[in-house]
Amino acid sequence: MTTRVHAVEPAPLVPETLLEAAARRLRVLGDPVRLRLLNLLRTRGELSVQEIVDALGIRQPNVSKHLGQLAREGLVERRREGVHVRYRLADPSLAGLFLLLCRSLEAETDGSLKQP
Repeated sequence: MTTRVHAVEPAPLVPETLLEAAARRLRVLGDPVRLRLLNLLRTRGELSVQEIVDALGIRQPNVSKHLGQLAREGLVERRREGVHVRYRLADPSLAGLFLLLCRSLEAETDGSLKQP
């Protein structure tokens, strides 16, 4: 008597129902300025727009535009404090996502990626 082993089909990387949302999220994350903003909020915590401008040396309208895109995607949260708006990371999965991505990139280049 022969026993048949059924191969298990691997799950898709992105379920069909989440393709559009995943593509939108990756487009938002695919900008170096927005990645710098996320890095800053991760390392320094909640910051005002002016504090971000001062830290990154990017003009205020540009910072505000990028923060708006990140907020619409649910990646950062806004909190009004008087006349100022403060921003902080809102999605705890970002740290794990970028850890995996960076490890993969480092492995591909054998650690030869230069950090700015």
